[in-house]
Amino acid sequence: MSLPACPKCSSEYAYQDGSLLICPECAHEWSPNEPEDTGTTGKVYRDAGGNELQDGDTVTVMKDLKVKGSSLVVKIGTKVKNIRLIDGDHDIDCKIDGIGPMKLKSEFVKKA
Repeated sequence: MSLPACPKCSSEYAYQDGSLLICPECAHEWSPNEPEDTGTTGKVYRDAGGNELQDGDTVTVMKDLKVKGSSLVVKIGTKVKNIRLIDGDHDIDCKIDGIGPMKLKSEFVKKA
């Protein structure tokens, strides 16, 4: 019996554990009976102007944002490079120079 390659990393060393197939290289688990997930959630992320955002985009902050639990403020016009889109209320995960890692709402940024 030949097992399929891992859909995430294409490793040929997948093994079966109960009803699941497991990849020892990337630790991905999947059911051989279910259709493969392409990794897209179907959700479209948009900035304040209605432009579609994607992972890796550069955005500009449109208003001063207070950093919760700190006296720091992210100033209007701050450029944020290489964003990562995530599910949740704050749907942009990023790192801002001088402040560090934080999450932003897409409604407060515009695509640069």
